[in-house]
Amino acid sequence: MSQYGNGEKKKVTIYSVAKEAGVSLATVSRVINESDVVKENTKKKVQEAIIKLGYKPNAVAQGLALKKTTTIALVVPDGSFNYIDKVINGLLDTAKIYKYNIMLHTTTAGINEMNEIIDNVVKSRADGLILYNDAFSAREIETLKSFQIPMVYLGNKGSGESACSVYIDYEKAVYELTTSYLNKGIDDIVVIDDRKNPTSIDLLLKGAQKAFEEHGKAFKGYITIPEDCHNSYEFLSNYFAHNKHKLVIAYRDSQAIAVINTCTENGISIPDETEVVCIKDSRYTDMFRPRISSFIVPSYDLGALAMRIMTKLLNGDIVRDKEFKLNYVFKAKDTTKTL
Repeated sequence: MSQYGNGEKKKVTIYSVAKEAGVSLATVSRVINESDVVKENTKKKVQEAIIKLGYKPNAVAQGLALKKTTTIALVVPDGSFNYIDKVINGLLDTAKIYKYNIMLHTTTAGINEMNEIIDNVVKSRADGLILYNDAFSAREIETLKSFQIPMVYLGNKGSGESACSVYIDYEKAVYELTTSYLNKGIDDIVVIDDRKNPTSIDLLLKGAQKAFEEHGKAFKGYITIPEDCHNSYEFLSNYFAHNKHKLVIAYRDSQAIAVINTCTENGISIPDETEVVCIKDSRYTDMFRPRISSFIVPSYDLGALAMRIMTKLLNGDIVRDKEFKLNYVFKAKDTTKTL
């Protein structure tokens, strides 16, 4: 495969070498560090891949220690920072107790490729990886799963042999919310698209679909924002000029606020004509007027528990349960009247 496109040379990473050779990242690092535990035929495949791709391993090889560094990499989408300050506090406080350092890595959609993040994590010599995964795509998660170090998914449930998950079941939350409205005879329910959080939106849709199916109905209330639309507020303003729904579900506060404002601008009364629920609670759901109904989650505990599980993985302790689900509470405020 050509390493060129649009006149620029494509960056070759340690992941590129692993993929080309058909081995794990750990195996590539062992070959680079001249470890004796790699079989000769495997070592040859890796070396051939390095030569073929023109990979320059020195910087990464020196950064990838074969011994523990007591450093944990935390990978967070930049769009999630407004919601996870308490999560990070829980992580940091627990890390201090067990004398671990946290190295923060951020991703920006369309700018940082997951392969680059992996290279940065390798260079930081991290012993483990904690991933706040509410905004990563399925493809990016698959890329991370090839990174064979202890991993804890935080926020949403993940997968992988060496991974654990500390999460909130947002699918169940939306299922219960939708069921409550359907039981009261209200089925004009929609979920607003959120391109920044595709994984979480999939969970919301699954919850709504399950509730509708159990009531013998099909859920058709997914409001998608066109790919070529750069201003979701403008789209929603135009949408609510011609449409009105009984319940609108938004994933994050900025979208819920946009829904409330555009509905109000179009003469739709909140909550008398349209009720609005924001799935992720934040300081803004209380600061905004009307106060926005939302789900309260134990954010600090999410971070603290994720770090505690990571210490167990690194110490070689047996972790029998791979999934740790924390509870949520629906808090009805000024944007709902039915519940």
